[in-house]
Amino acid sequence: MGRNLYQKVWDDHVVRQLDNGQYQLFIALHLIHEVTSPQAFGMLADKKLKVAYPARTFATVDHIIPTDNQSRPLADDMAEKMIQVLSDATSEHGIEYFPPSSGAQGIVHVVGPELGLTQPGMTICCGDSHTSTHGAFGCIALGIGTSQVRDVLASQTLAMDPLKVRRITVTGKLATGVTAKDVILHIIATLGVNGGVGFAYEYAGPVIENMTMEERMTVCNMSIEGGARCGYINPDETTFEFLRGRERVPSGSDFDQALTRWKGYASDVDAEFDDEVIIDGSRIAPTVTWGVTPGQAISIEGSVPDPEAVSGLDRDLINDALGYMKLKANQPIKGTRINVAFIGSCTNGRLSDFRAVAGLLNGHRIADHVRAIAVPGSEKVDAAARAEGLPEIFEAAGFEWRLPGCSMCLAMNPDKLVGDEVCASSSNRNFQGRQGSPTGRTILMSPIMVAAAAIRGEVADAREVFGLEEIAS
Repeated sequence: MGRNLYQKVWDDHVVRQLDNGQYQLFIALHLIHEVTSPQAFGMLADKKLKVAYPARTFATVDHIIPTDNQSRPLADDMAEKMIQVLSDATSEHGIEYFPPSSGAQGIVHVVGPELGLTQPGMTICCGDSHTSTHGAFGCIALGIGTSQVRDVLASQTLAMDPLKVRRITVTGKLATGVTAKDVILHIIATLGVNGGVGFAYEYAGPVIENMTMEERMTVCNMSIEGGARCGYINPDETTFEFLRGRERVPSGSDFDQALTRWKGYASDVDAEFDDEVIIDGSRIAPTVTWGVTPGQAISIEGSVPDPEAVSGLDRDLINDALGYMKLKANQPIKGTRINVAFIGSCTNGRLSDFRAVAGLLNGHRIADHVRAIAVPGSEKVDAAARAEGLPEIFEAAGFEWRLPGCSMCLAMNPDKLVGDEVCASSSNRNFQGRQGSPTGRTILMSPIMVAAAAIRGEVADAREVFGLEEIAS
């Protein structure tokens, strides 16, 4: 019987079974940032422990760093303290650190892949739920809490139960104007925000195989929003070509040896799965959220659901979401007025995201009442975008081009909604208060859909705004 990728990576990294029935899993790569690691380093100090394998841990700042002015000391005293603690701790323990102006700083899930730290067959941990991003390379990539950050720092291992594996096969071909973000929003809306609890998701099928690595990262990034512990895609030639020549990837004969090893991690053709789901990719339309979870999403041509059409808890959840979002049952989502547009985050803050939008923005201007920001995911993304003249295109259309960071994705920095503003966002969560205001409202969508909404001043179909072909009937 063949094995799937999850089983292969798990078997290669299991140390032993613990007395409580869990397994001790060796972690090949540990990524840390300024929000969940300072407390973990404090716990190590309390126990007089050292970092077990400092060469396997890499640090950056992203969550709390401002995107308008990153000169030190930061205006926010707490942000300054957290970054200083991270800087001091990494220096003390011999951990490589990517601070602002180093040329490598950025969102942790952008930095790892672009440097080549993320490689097939790894186990990866980070104190951030969207660590699942790295699964695009054929990894078991797990978001962990602060106490687990401490455990990985101290032992380079994590205690956990094995997961079941669900293969999600996306068939057919995506229509013009439908993106990886639409695919994952559609999957989450179909399976539910709790559908993946206890599972790892394996994404497969022609739609996934035809995606670029950056598109694959978008899909895997939001696995956690569907309840899955992690999500991954089997490594293939697209993966290997992305990694070839990266700064932290082996070169020459060492690359050839790594390539042989990486290929062996892909799921066997006769691998078994605990569950299988098939999604018709040709039927996926541009998708946006209407409520307060990523699973509360509909086609751009759809209407907000009617709570009277369901019963029990589902009715209550819809009523609560409609009340918070100030939407009415059965109203079309298209035409919903927005105040803010945000393009960025670990979901959609990569070079290809900004290229896609820039290719459509020429000749357009955002609506007068809209505030719009574009935030690159890393200093490398920023530098590459500047070399191509992308910021000038965004600025000519009315966007403000910012410095790298998580920015308005979670607003642990000055980039926040005000009052009950509505934000068209390329980020990953639309929870109540997620973007910095307890009454702020978030509508998730792809970067080109954010651009379309910014131009119209309301939720709009990018295919119509930009004259794209194959507009769905």
